[in-house]
Amino acid sequence: MQWLTRFRGIHKSFHGFYTQYMRCQSLSEVGAPRWNDYDRPKEFNFANDIVDYWTQMEMEGKRGPNPALWWVNNQGDEVKWSFREITDLSCRTANMLTQNCGLQRGDRLALILPRVPEWWLVSLGCIRSGIIFMPGTTQLKAKDILYRLQVSKAQSIVTTEALAPEVDSVASECPNLKTKLLVSDHSREGWLDFRSLMKVAPPKQTCVATKSQDPMAIFFTNRTTSSPQMVAFSHYGLGMGFSQTSRQWMDLQPTDVFWYLGDALSGSLSLSSVLGAWLQGACVFLHHMPTFCPETVLNALHRFPITTLSGNPGVYQELLQHKHFISYRSKSLKHCVSAGGPISPGMIANWKCITKLNIYEGYAKTETGLLCATSKQMKLKPGSLGKPLPPYIVQIVDENSNTLPAGEEGNIAFRVQWKQPSSLYYPHMVNWEEYTSARDHMLYLTGDRGIMDEDGYFWWTGRAEEAIHT
Repeated sequence: MQWLTRFRGIHKSFHGFYTQYMRCQSLSEVGAPRWNDYDRPKEFNFANDIVDYWTQMEMEGKRGPNPALWWVNNQGDEVKWSFREITDLSCRTANMLTQNCGLQRGDRLALILPRVPEWWLVSLGCIRSGIIFMPGTTQLKAKDILYRLQVSKAQSIVTTEALAPEVDSVASECPNLKTKLLVSDHSREGWLDFRSLMKVAPPKQTCVATKSQDPMAIFFTNRTTSSPQMVAFSHYGLGMGFSQTSRQWMDLQPTDVFWYLGDALSGSLSLSSVLGAWLQGACVFLHHMPTFCPETVLNALHRFPITTLSGNPGVYQELLQHKHFISYRSKSLKHCVSAGGPISPGMIANWKCITKLNIYEGYAKTETGLLCATSKQMKLKPGSLGKPLPPYIVQIVDENSNTLPAGEEGNIAFRVQWKQPSSLYYPHMVNWEEYTSARDHMLYLTGDRGIMDEDGYFWWTGRAEEAIHT
């Protein structure tokens, strides 16, 4: 904890801040950056163009006192960082990765940490230096880590003291792995000490001018019929293309405090949701829980000014089933969203009966992020996945890829135009020979079954026998 608070109050000037916001549209009084999905800039870097933008707003007194990152643990310790402090610390991290770890633009780094502030320092440090980071859950075992390191040819890994032995047991089989970075209060032979290096890392750093379509992060899909596959997302696709999520679904403003429950660091939707919160200048709230604890969540909602809650249906179900849930009162909660599986109308009704709040559902895939969602701007149909979000064209198709009329069950799919949306995954990481051209488009089958009603709302009915790409 001490090292996390050591840097409070340090606001060094930063380098590489682009003044290219004249082409942005103002989304609020403060003015959140925004580009059109099909008119993206040639260069984009989330750390430089978004984080440093809000840093500038803070320096000019145009953003309120809300922290940008608010982290707490079960011992009651808290860390609050402004955008100015995040800029400073992520610049230090970028210098550590390039100078101490010897990483260069385009290198790959496996990032396996729990919900701790260091996760965001490493990810933003990678973004600043053009290093491609690959998030992974702390539930990974040695064989899972080995597979990911070998397939990705990762040059570095950042993890905890608990997972270090797992990494060491397979490191000899990973010839590309050059450096291992440990986030711990203790040292370990053969590992660099993240916290010690951060104390001496220089604060000035020139952000790499990454191209919009340069790869920013790689995720591994959760497949049941084959090995996990790498899905890479571009800087603009993940950093800005998913901003539709924050604008419509999460309904965030710079004064909001956003909390994503669940494993927020292992999927493209969860990561893009947090990036989307920062895009809007909102505060990201993190609570370190080794395992999900409904009572901890309810206490936090009562104690902290959390305005927006996001979690999968299982999270809401556990909260509803807590014996004291009906007696808890949230301090500031005003908006709830859910993704990661279908949520029943009964659960939504029970939640609203107690909290007086709706749960707005979203539908996403690792490869695409959010495809459909419900929002405050549309009629709520409990249990529905909502309507497609631009720029996706979502349809229900039969086994021959023919579009089905409203009311008929089929495969949930979306059409990929040759001029694909920026939020779609970076194409150079996939074998496009697996896809076949159908006139002027390609069809991507999500592996889910569903129905579209007469109002254009989509409803999930189950999983297809196997995810097929046609």
